[in-house]
Amino acid sequence: MVATHSSAPRRFTLNEAILTALQQNPTILIARQEIERTKGLFIQLRAAALPQIIATAQFQDLDPHLLHVNPGNQNAVPGQPGQAFNVISAERTYSLEIAANQVIFSGGRVPGQISSASFQRDSSYYSFRNTIDLIVATVRQQFYLVLLDRALIGVQEESVRLLQSQLQDQQNRFEAGTVPRFNVLQAQVALSNQIPQLITAQNNYRISQLQLAKTLGLDFDPRRGDQAPLEAVGELVYVPREMPITKAIAVAKENRPFLKQQKATVLSNNSQVGVARSGYFPQINATAGTDFRSSPLTDNIRAARSGYIFGAMGTWAIWDWGATYGQVKQARAILEESKATLDDDVRQVELEVQQAFSNLLQGKQLIQSQEKNVEQATEALRLATARLDAGAGTQLEVLDARVQLTTAQSTRLQALYTYNAAVAEFDRATATEVKYSACVDEPGTRSKLRSDPKPTPAPKPTPLPLNGDCEATTSTRTKTVKSSLAK
Repeated sequence: MVATHSSAPRRFTLNEAILTALQQNPTILIARQEIERTKGLFIQLRAAALPQIIATAQFQDLDPHLLHVNPGNQNAVPGQPGQAFNVISAERTYSLEIAANQVIFSGGRVPGQISSASFQRDSSYYSFRNTIDLIVATVRQQFYLVLLDRALIGVQEESVRLLQSQLQDQQNRFEAGTVPRFNVLQAQVALSNQIPQLITAQNNYRISQLQLAKTLGLDFDPRRGDQAPLEAVGELVYVPREMPITKAIAVAKENRPFLKQQKATVLSNNSQVGVARSGYFPQINATAGTDFRSSPLTDNIRAARSGYIFGAMGTWAIWDWGATYGQVKQARAILEESKATLDDDVRQVELEVQQAFSNLLQGKQLIQSQEKNVEQATEALRLATARLDAGAGTQLEVLDARVQLTTAQSTRLQALYTYNAAVAEFDRATATEVKYSACVDEPGTRSKLRSDPKPTPAPKPTPLPLNGDCEATTSTRTKTVKSSLAK
């Protein structure tokens, strides 16, 4: 199937690929909707602390026959069995009540639920940020893989062309009677062995393009057929990235949304302990409003009555056989579990940073080791070819030099990819790829936890700022800081 001009693959630079993923990647879209869900939960539970105004209306229309009592009816007046008795009542009755209900005392249940929902909203926001960091790192690594596979195709194609030239040269020499047929067979075998590597490189390139297209949220275009879904613009380059490991770990602990998400979970669980403890206290609600009722004796609307309604209701579980105690025990256990998880997450972040730093160091060392290797392998191939032409060398030396050059070129490209991929992971592990500007501090309950409080940025735009947001009325911007490799 031939691709038309309209189905030509889209060209992406690294920055364009990242922006496309931020707009279309399904994982990011799902995380964004999770923020909206927790916002709705916060609004729902916050409403419980405010007066609830409820209107109740009732209308009833009775059949007139139901208002007439027969002599044999059980509701007839005693002592007058033969006399019909008519009940005087209105056929139509109606009422309208408008009242406001307010929670007076809940033992901390309502404030605890609001606080817990607030931290759940914070947690969903930090989960969203963590998802962004992960997707950005994934896009960068997959983009570099596309560049690597494309460059490896070039290496294999150059190798095939040189082997074809070598085969043609040996055939010409054989026909001239200067070399035996063995040389021709060796050249043919070397060429046949190289072609599968070219086919494999081409297949790897197609697959890496498809994987990147999926991460970017690109749909399959039938007009494109089996053509490439996109084209990556750029080359693998080496740009040094220097940051001491101690500083990297400190930055990661302060900035990683993964840790901030778990901190918010701990705070939410801490609020749930207060919600469970509220079962020890009475629950008191008050009601106030007005009532409008029709007369029970006539349908005349002028005979309707109205008046105020005021009341209060309280409940207190004096003895519940340990139900509240069990709920508190569960809530406290969940809180301790989340604290232990937070401590383990801190160690996990430290491990990720150290692994990324080690991979970064490995990539740097590989690049340095291959700086002159390609030049030396190229020179070795040139000398082997010259020796063969002069009759002082053998064809085996030329073929071996050709293999060594292909290996050196492939190793150099692999080293560049390893380093660039390690930089992408290092930026994710240290949370230095994406920056968020805000001015917030966490509430006082954070001091009860084991780890130190850290500044946490607020989600913007949102009408519901994070806890302690000192710039709730100031719009802040989220901006992507381009890394040196993204330039």
